Amino acid sequence: MREATAFWVDEPGVGVLRAEQLPDPGECDVLVRTLHSGVSRGTELSVFTGRVPEGERDRMRAPFQSGDFPGPVKYGYLNVGVVEQGPRSLVGRTVFTLFPHQSAFVVPADAVVPVPEGVPARRAVLGGAVETAVNVLWDAAPLVGDRVTVVGAGMIGCCIARLLHGIPGVEVVLVDIEPSRRDVAERLGVAFALSSDAPDGRDLVINTSGSDAGLQLALATVVTEGEVIEASWYADRPVTLMLGSDFHSRRLTIRSSQVGVVPPRRRGSRSTGDRLALALRFLRDPAFDALLTAESSWRDLPEVMARLADGSNTDLCHTVDWGDA
Repeated sequence: MREATAFWVDEPGVGVLRAEQLPDPGECDVLVRTLHSGVSRGTELSVFTGRVPEGERDRMRAPFQSGDFPGPVKYGYLNVGVVEQGPRSLVGRTVFTLFPHQSAFVVPADAVVPVPEGVPARRAVLGGAVETAVNVLWDAAPLVGDRVTVVGAGMIGCCIARLLHGIPGVEVVLVDIEPSRRDVAERLGVAFALSSDAPDGRDLVINTSGSDAGLQLALATVVTEGEVIEASWYADRPVTLMLGSDFHSRRLTIRSSQVGVVPPRRRGSRSTGDRLALALRFLRDPAFDALLTAESSWRDLPEVMARLADGSNTDLCHTVDWGDA
């Protein structure tokens, strides 16, 4: 049997690399050798720090997760690799798979999505983030000419802003508390504002900041009778909002968006596979390279995850190089 190396959360805050035995691929399976994987700064770090609420543990399971929360657990869903064995149509193809950090793996052939021509393998790691952005925009349903604010210039917020940039007449402002995000916004072709300078009277505000301050700002800057799309996930953290001023008199709405299912308005015509394939096609756009801000070797994953989790790091998408595994 083949042997692979996988990253596990042994217990909250402690990551380890383990050897794993791979089964031989069946007739309808593929063997994939990983090139790059990516770290989700929101969900995955919540898993790493043991902050998945007990009531959400079943819904939070990743497609190819092993183990259980809070640990030991093998978790992740941003993986790009090359098919080394499987159906002839897939052998040699670069594919995206919702698989954890692991040097090689065997999955059903229909679990991999070929990366389109013109999309570099490392950029394709963003497929999961862009898929989330697609889902958020299906929920938000922006209109031509809308004035839209995205609060939170993290990986998801930046992906949403770039997709909004392509809608005719839409005026996009990316808002964050970190001044260095201005450079990223410029590379994405959208305007930037610090939270203190966020514009008012926005037709639509999408919050991806993962903070109650960001959600409060969204409510303060959306138009009267407007809607705020809450795309953050707070894990087990409580959220405090001031709803006693003009929240009711302005008849504001907060609506959640979550990538686990296709939104109702697209559910009858699009599958999750369709959604991911669309996201990968969007990644032909080289502007998304602005989000690939750091990379490290697979050997350093335990230390890298601990560093990302301590809150002092401002990387957008941290990718892991498995090229020599």
